[in-house]
Amino acid sequence: MNKRDKIFLSVIFAIYFIAWFISLKHIPPMDEAFSTLGHRWVVNIGGFAFNPATLINAVIVFLIIVWITLSVREMKLVPDRKQSIIEWLFDTFYEMVEDTVPDPRFVRSTFVVAMTIFMFVWVSNMLGSFPGIVFTGWENGKLTEIGIFTDTWQVPTADLNTNLTYALLVFVISHAFAIKAKGFKTWLKGWFEPNPIMMPMNLIGELAKPISHSLRLFGNIAGGAILTYIFSYMVKYFLLPIFLWGFFGLFVGTIQALVFSILAIAYISAQLT
Repeated sequence: MNKRDKIFLSVIFAIYFIAWFISLKHIPPMDEAFSTLGHRWVVNIGGFAFNPATLINAVIVFLIIVWITLSVREMKLVPDRKQSIIEWLFDTFYEMVEDTVPDPRFVRSTFVVAMTIFMFVWVSNMLGSFPGIVFTGWENGKLTEIGIFTDTWQVPTADLNTNLTYALLVFVISHAFAIKAKGFKTWLKGWFEPNPIMMPMNLIGELAKPISHSLRLFGNIAGGAILTYIFSYMVKYFLLPIFLWGFFGLFVGTIQALVFSILAIAYISAQLT
């Protein structure tokens, strides 16, 4: 590691230590510890309910992705470490899409969709491994308390609405590609194969894809956050949160982002077969 890497790691460890020290002073009593577990901050405007924490952190994720993009905007003839990692990631995904999608006309488009989803989900999950601003208090859906460094950022992928949006996007894109590749009549005929009586089953099977696609990611990310909270409280926040944040954010978060993107590629490919 060079000097810059050592400074960066030192800052990260310092932030983790500060967060751990602050969390020790905010251990709630047993009767309050789990009273709001799983609750969320909800704002209702004109009958439209949404979670502002998801929107705020989604903007942060977007800004991080923009920063990463701008940092490698000018490709070097001799790539540095950052450019090498990004080139390797893009090449790996493109080869995966090229080997999976049967119609060459849709390889590039599928790659763009899968890569975009991967970047958003991966950065979101990474954000869940670092302590930050946490919206901790709710009363009748209204925010009553904000914590700083008492927990990790509340990532967008821990909100089912975010995951379901991406899953539905993949669902719509896959069928749009199928109509363009096969023609509307052939696509429509596929719903009634191998026998017209199977149409309801085919419909249920297709609708189950975005549901399972979104619930898989939501269950892993939101479940990891809940497990971290429970285990951390059991040991009174003695160092354990740091390791669990890193495990669920860095390790599990990367795997789930990869799985979510691979499933997107598989669903699109299945419609083009």
